Amino acid sequence: MLRDTLKTLLAAYGPSGNEHTVAETVKGLIASHVDSMRVDAMGNLIVEKLGTDENGKRIMFSAHMDHIGFVVTDIDENGFLRVHNVGGVNPVISNARHVVFENGVEGVIYCQPLKGENPAMKYLFIDIGAEDRADAERSVQVGDMAVYAPDFFELGENRVASPAMDDRCACALLCEMLMYLDETPNTVVAVFSTQEEVGCRGAMTAAYSVRPDMGVALDVTAWGDTPEVKLPAVKLGKGPAVKFIDSSMIATPAVRDLMLRAAEEAGVAAQREVLPFGGTDGSSIQRSRAGVPTGTLSIPCRYVHSPAEVIDMRDMEGALKLLLKLVEIA
Repeated sequence: MLRDTLKTLLAAYGPSGNEHTVAETVKGLIASHVDSMRVDAMGNLIVEKLGTDENGKRIMFSAHMDHIGFVVTDIDENGFLRVHNVGGVNPVISNARHVVFENGVEGVIYCQPLKGENPAMKYLFIDIGAEDRADAERSVQVGDMAVYAPDFFELGENRVASPAMDDRCACALLCEMLMYLDETPNTVVAVFSTQEEVGCRGAMTAAYSVRPDMGVALDVTAWGDTPEVKLPAVKLGKGPAVKFIDSSMIATPAVRDLMLRAAEEAGVAAQREVLPFGGTDGSSIQRSRAGVPTGTLSIPCRYVHSPAEVIDMRDMEGALKLLLKLVEIA
């Protein structure tokens, strides 16, 4: 079930600021399992599952729907599309990749020949097979966004790869949590947030309106288990990671320790994550209004922000058990 939910969400188009297709897909998956759903002005999908205790906590979980992409900045006379990055795109990794626009138009992103310069976004273009500018403009306009084309595949028995794993794997996790969640005294507010890749913008406004008593961000983290990569000290298949710190936030100790306790009570191996860079929706939740006690649960992911981000389904399964226990004991 978890793998099927993940595949469904990975197939949806949704670069930063254009997450509506992902939101509609999520709605279709969880509508019968929640008490309310709404989309706010930022495009966040905010879902509530009411608790049985009117004095219970409001716990906000946030997983971002968007992923990195390319926005068309110009179309030249020969029909080639010049682009700029939307989020943290690596020009080297992007060369000669299959991309797709929202309307289904496909293309190849490529780098023009360089004379001593380093690869950069200004040298990339997308070839959609157009004869000239007029031909290209019948399919694509300046301002349209492309993403790495969906390409889900399996690696061995437990691992899967795809673009947009950051952060659709956490969206899938949040959907499954809502499906499996029994009655709880606490109200769960699940936010499928927007524009995380360009500054955690959606979670900021969502947290302001939700007014949570506690926040938990769900995201991927980097890896330390491939040749010559040692930090963070996190490995695939060894369990979800409880974040202690990244460049955007220091996890609230009480929430962090509660997550570690939930892992222990659920019989789940949990890793301790110290990330010397990056950030998640947790930073926006934590700084909302007068401050919110906040932690982050991470799925270890190799090759983040690439067309083949790799996770281990055992980490996903462990994270789901941890989250269900967390809601129970919070």
